Amino acid sequence: MKITKQDYYRGVRMAPYDLVKEALIAFAVVLVLVVVFAAVFSSPDEPPLTIRQVAQQTPLTFLNVALGDLDGSGDIASYGPPYNNGTGSVQYLGPISLQEAAGVHIPINTAQDFVLDPLKQLAKIDPRVAVELSAFQAASAAQQSQWETAYGNALAKATAQGSNVMVPAGNYGPVGPLMAALLQMGQSGGLDGFLLTSTHFYQTDYTKPLLFIQGDPLHEKAQALNLLGTQWGMMNETGSWPGQAWLWLYTFWYQIPPYSTSPNGDAYVWVTMAVLTLLLILVPYIPGLNRLPRYLGVYKLIWRDYYRERQTVLRQKGSAR
Repeated sequence: MKITKQDYYRGVRMAPYDLVKEALIAFAVVLVLVVVFAAVFSSPDEPPLTIRQVAQQTPLTFLNVALGDLDGSGDIASYGPPYNNGTGSVQYLGPISLQEAAGVHIPINTAQDFVLDPLKQLAKIDPRVAVELSAFQAASAAQQSQWETAYGNALAKATAQGSNVMVPAGNYGPVGPLMAALLQMGQSGGLDGFLLTSTHFYQTDYTKPLLFIQGDPLHEKAQALNLLGTQWGMMNETGSWPGQAWLWLYTFWYQIPPYSTSPNGDAYVWVTMAVLTLLLILVPYIPGLNRLPRYLGVYKLIWRDYYRERQTVLRQKGSAR
């Protein structure tokens, strides 16, 4: 015998429900919350920092970065894997270094990639740069180091007026003219374009431009926006893309010891997040932990109307007996 819809729902309490009205109310509430939170907790929407911007606005910073890349005193020059075989930023988990295990798979020679190779391209159209570059490359390593040290000492006394830099005279040979030429290349935007050049069809590898400005230029910009690790700031991605709100759990660990005090803090954070992620994946299979929802009883709050009605029905059945 076929059961009709009326027979099936007979005895079941019904309540009027307007789905469209409910959706509109939910949409309005969410919209108001989004607008309020965006106004109160909004983050800066800064344009991307480029080498050209650094060279134009802070030319002294640009020259210090370029000199560090040339003489090997910069952070990336001695960073270690995945860029080179240095040890400056190698981190360990006990006796194990995951960086060294992965090896050098993005080889970067800062002197060649960031200074000499761009100047070689510039030398093709500027004979003066070609002469100075030939003189520098023909000199011995000791002579090059002497010129670089002398220019660094002079640069410490240099002054900047707008995008121009006045460096005191000194015995720094071709290094001074080469740095001035590289600064002009940076201010024109040519260095950005050169470091983006690759053999790929799509020029989307920003590794080299980012590594060039990753030291003082990025840190100075981040400090002005309260985005340093010690300031625990976050911001939007470039343009109208969502921000990195999901990074709060990662940045949280950097605020407490031993993550904040250890030279291996990045490795510790990586392992901590890997363990937490693994625990989250295995929650249904870990004895005790998989029964945590039952112990907490949050589901009873969500389904409180059902349990209230169920208890009422049970009481009525008990009194009928």
